[in-house]
This record gives sequence, structure tokens and C-alpha cells, in this order.
Amino acid sequence: MAFFVISITIILLFTLKFCCPKDEVFNLSLNLANTEIFSKSISVKKVVVQKEVLIENYFNYLDSLVHRYQPLTTYGLSEHVLVRANPWIIDTLQNTDYYRMMAKDSFVYNQKKMIALPMGNTIIIPDSSKAKKILNSFDNTRIDINIPEFKLRIYEDSVQLFEFPIRVGRDEMKYLEMSGRIQDLRTKTGKGFIINHVRNPRYVNPVNNHQYFVTKRDDGKVTKLPQIPFIETEINGLRYGQLIHPTTNPRTLGKAYSNGCIGVKEADAWVIYFYAPINTKINIRYDLSVVNEMGDIITLKDIY
Repeated sequence: MAFFVISITIILLFTLKFCCPKDEVFNLSLNLANTEIFSKSISVKKVVVQKEVLIENYFNYLDSLVHRYQPLTTYGLSEHVLVRANPWIIDTLQNTDYYRMMAKDSFVYNQKKMIALPMGNTIIIPDSSKAKKILNSFDNTRIDINIPEFKLRIYEDSVQLFEFPIRVGRDEMKYLEMSGRIQDLRTKTGKGFIINHVRNPRYVNPVNNHQYFVTKRDDGKVTKLPQIPFIETEINGLRYGQLIHPTTNPRTLGKAYSNGCIGVKEADAWVIYFYAPINTKINIRYDLSVVNEMGDIITLKDIY
């Protein structure tokens, strides 16, 4: 009887070895467990998104990956490192911009319900070599804003990576209920750092301190407000509440229109966020003399 049991066991093991290769059994077990599939490489892991992730759940999902894989890395794994190692994520989030969707004849009332991470896409957990390059890039990245030019630029060392149109603060003194005093609405100049990200911002009218949940777009349509991070700055050691954030009305770009904040397109706000982790250097200047694309020195209009 014992010989019969041993024989059956050997036959089963022999069959399993040749009929179900080791990798297939490994992946099958992960599928049955309904978990992400990852490669067996020691240095690089690949996570397959098993269920589409909406924008409203995007940050929690990325945070869960960071929490899961941080103990396995030798560097500071973060959402910013993950996304920079997977630039397709930036492209996908940029394409949730309301006006990009309207250009495709697709009206979106609630962007939070749009897909941020499609099912089946792969997210690479970078190895230490790749992560070191990304972290070094962060250390050498700076944001440059020239107020009268209405431009925000991102540089890595001396190389310009991006240039975006912006709106800036109005040349006006106004009482704001939010602060309880009359304030100069002009965007403040100086040097400083990115000090905070507000990943699920509250939209509040600073004039009356009322929160609002919908917005009227440039085309007259009303939608819910998007969930795109606000970036908080500290300038010359002071925190003015001066944010870099998306505007739902891009017609105001190129104008002194805001209550002091720097407004950008929704698609551009995603790029700026992922290139501006905490402690990224920022310089906000007011230079009227600039060099145009033709290499000529021109004088800008003095808006303040």
C-alpha cells in the first residue's frame, strides 16, 4: 500500500513538472489570488493593473504600491519616482483634461470617474540604478516663472524640459474673507521651494470663503471640479498661500486674472506635479526684458 502511494506521488510530480511549467504555475497562483502579477527579477518588478483605476482612486492605489514595495527597495520609493519611471501614466492623466476630451467630441461631467490606470497596463517598480537617476533629476530640477511673460518653465540643470502658459494675480487690492483682511492680489516674486501637495483640493472662493463643487467652463457647460493636485510654494521663507494649480477656464491664461495663484491648464498641471516633488526649487521673477524665439531682446508690457 505504501509503495502504491509513493508511486502515485512520483507520477503526479513528474506530470506537474512537464505539463505545467514553473512560471505558469507561479502566474496561475497569483491570478487565482487576484493579486498583481510581478516578474521574478530581483532588481525590477512589474505590476499588472488587475482592475481599472479611476482618478478618484488613483492616489490611494499608487500609495498602496509604495507601501507594498518600499520595504523591498534600497531607495526612497514614492509616487513621484513610480510615475517618472512609468511616463505613460502622465500621458493618460493629461488626456483626462476637459478641453482635450471636448476636442474629441466627448463631454465629461465628472472627471473623477475617468480612468487613470487602464486594466492590463504594467507599472514598473524601478531598480536602484533607475531610481537613482530619477532622484538625481529631482535634485537638479527647478521651476522658473516670469510673471509679465505669463510663462512657467521647468529646467533640469540648464536644459529646459517644458514651457507652459499661465495666468497670474491681478494688480488689485481686495478684501478676502478667507484671510479676513485686504490683500495685494499680485503674484509675489522671490525664490523658494515646493513645500506641499494638496492631492484632493477643496475649491473655495477666497472672496466669500464659500466652498464650491461645480464650475462653468469656457464653452458655457457646467461640470464637477477635477481632482488634480494643487502645489503649494514657500517664497523667500514666507508662505503666502500662493499655489500652482489648474484652471477650468484656460481663456484666462496669459492674463493677470487670479487672486495671486499661478493658474495652468489641467493637462499641464499633471506634468508640473510629477516634476515638482517636495523641496523642488522655484524662482518667481518679474523680468520685462526677455529673449524671444528669434533670439531678439524684447520688452514686455508692464502689468504691475
